[in-house]
Amino acid sequence: MGMELPKDHAESHEMEDVNISDLELVYHVREALTSVQSGDNDNYNQLVAVMHLSGRLDPDNRALLETSLKALSGAVSYIDISHHESLLVSIFGMSMWNYDPDIMDALKGLIISLAASSGKYVDSCLTMLVGNFTPPSYFLDKLKEPHGLERKHQVLSRVHAALKSIFDLVPLAPMRLLPIVVQRMPTVHNKHERLKLIVVYTENMLKLESSAMGELVRSTLLMAVVDRLIDLDMEIGWDDILHDDFSKGIFEMELEDVEEAADDAEQVGDELPSGSISRKSLSGNLIAELLDSLLVLTFEHLESCEGTGRLIEVFEILLQSFQITVLNAYKSKFAQFVMFYACALDPENCGLRFATMLADVFVSGLYPPLTRMSSVSYLASYLSRARFLSPCFIVSLLKRLVDWCLEYCNIPGGNINPKAHRVFYSGCQAIMYVLCFRMRSIMDVPRLKSQLLLMPLETVLKHNLNPLKVCLPSVVSEFLQQSKAARLFTVSETFIFNDLLESELSRDFGGLERLDMFFPFDPCLLKKSDSFIRPNFIYWSMVKTAYHGDEEDNSDEDVDEDNGDHVMVDGMGRSPDEQDLDLDEFEYSLNKMSITPKNSFSCRLDGELRQPMKMPSRIRPSTSPESL
Repeated sequence: MGMELPKDHAESHEMEDVNISDLELVYHVREALTSVQSGDNDNYNQLVAVMHLSGRLDPDNRALLETSLKALSGAVSYIDISHHESLLVSIFGMSMWNYDPDIMDALKGLIISLAASSGKYVDSCLTMLVGNFTPPSYFLDKLKEPHGLERKHQVLSRVHAALKSIFDLVPLAPMRLLPIVVQRMPTVHNKHERLKLIVVYTENMLKLESSAMGELVRSTLLMAVVDRLIDLDMEIGWDDILHDDFSKGIFEMELEDVEEAADDAEQVGDELPSGSISRKSLSGNLIAELLDSLLVLTFEHLESCEGTGRLIEVFEILLQSFQITVLNAYKSKFAQFVMFYACALDPENCGLRFATMLADVFVSGLYPPLTRMSSVSYLASYLSRARFLSPCFIVSLLKRLVDWCLEYCNIPGGNINPKAHRVFYSGCQAIMYVLCFRMRSIMDVPRLKSQLLLMPLETVLKHNLNPLKVCLPSVVSEFLQQSKAARLFTVSETFIFNDLLESELSRDFGGLERLDMFFPFDPCLLKKSDSFIRPNFIYWSMVKTAYHGDEEDNSDEDVDEDNGDHVMVDGMGRSPDEQDLDLDEFEYSLNKMSITPKNSFSCRLDGELRQPMKMPSRIRPSTSPESL
């Protein structure tokens, strides 16, 4: 078809009206490119002007731009970086978001041709495509509209298709792409538009990870996403969500109870008590809203990985990133829920692997004290809150912690010293914290009860190191109440704490970081993320404590029609047969993973007790005296 070059895009000269066919335009582009070397820039300048066409184009200009881009694709061998710099700058500065699909396709084809023609253009082509991960600022609000979402799909599908084609043509392109993607991640500012860009950009990073070239870029991209999550997490100060009130214990500051108090406060016009934690305290916090959105994106990505059978592979990368970044972050608040949700999606593999890793770090003498304390805090909180973990597995981990603490007690000359023995005290507190949540479900299963009673727990807790006087008093107090009711061991009547959280010994053991008060899987305060976590989570209000009286045990809520012959497991009533099935499934899971809990406990299978197999050396951690 014939078309007319525009007059109004020349820089310093008048452009003539020239009617040419599509084929003639291809030759015209080649001639424009070669004529520059002889000093004739008129046609070249006209070509550069065409690259600047954008906005609402009339049919002729749309056709001109599309055909010019296609013509350039066939003439990339004529493009020279030293003579055609202005043309290249114009091309690499184009945004697909500004054009219709036909022009997008033509631009995609040109970028692929440039990348394949010379190694000199690969980085520029990749940078241009990554730049199209996010829309121009004026387009952000349109992403909420159907038309905007359609344009988003049109652009991003072509961007990722172009990246795939370049990777196929240029084998080293993935390695060139990684630093570009990481370096161009939008920075965090308190501008709402900027935060939206980060969400869209992260969405593209995860899409790239799951693409055909993901195998080459997966580790770096996932770690970059986790780094961004922890950066945002650190932007949210603890003062934003928690005001210390040492008259309250940790079990009084549960999310569900506080939400009820918030509803009552609205009705009577009172404020929430200080020391409470609530989603309301994060209301309007743009960083928290951004982190919430990114966590949801990551959760949905993990679901996709689980559906395609890639979750275990992705989980191993996340686990490595967790050990490097999250575990050593100062009291991370929300980023760790990525690990929790991955474990919930695959309890048999990821769920057990995560807990085992945390235990390995704690018992190993190769890590610094703060890392070991953080690790056992994560382990205690995870074992307490993860609804999908078998009580049998929880008992195995408790046994491992108790054995390590007992071995520590055998070191000569041990006397109460919160700072010198803080790793030991963190282990003792972890044991008590887990039992606060899980004691009832363990004691209601005879064989698990026997295993718990056989643990040297009393020897550890009544040692001269005196963990009952050093650990967080609210944890100790709750643990002692349940132990007394369950007859776990003899409780001295002298352990009564009138001022629960004002223990100086506890403060000394926790240090400036207050790791004695760090329970990383406390209820998630981010609204959208919590909807993913909640079905897999145990809240304190769901816990059936061991000191509840017979009257409450016989309530209509707890007794079924079959004479109430149920036991409490993970906060839910199940029959003994169902409990046996859970234990069978647990042993099957361990066999499937080729691991066995490192202790002498046994799980019943087919009506008999079986001793655990020896754990393979590649998984079995060292708990020798040298590692203490």
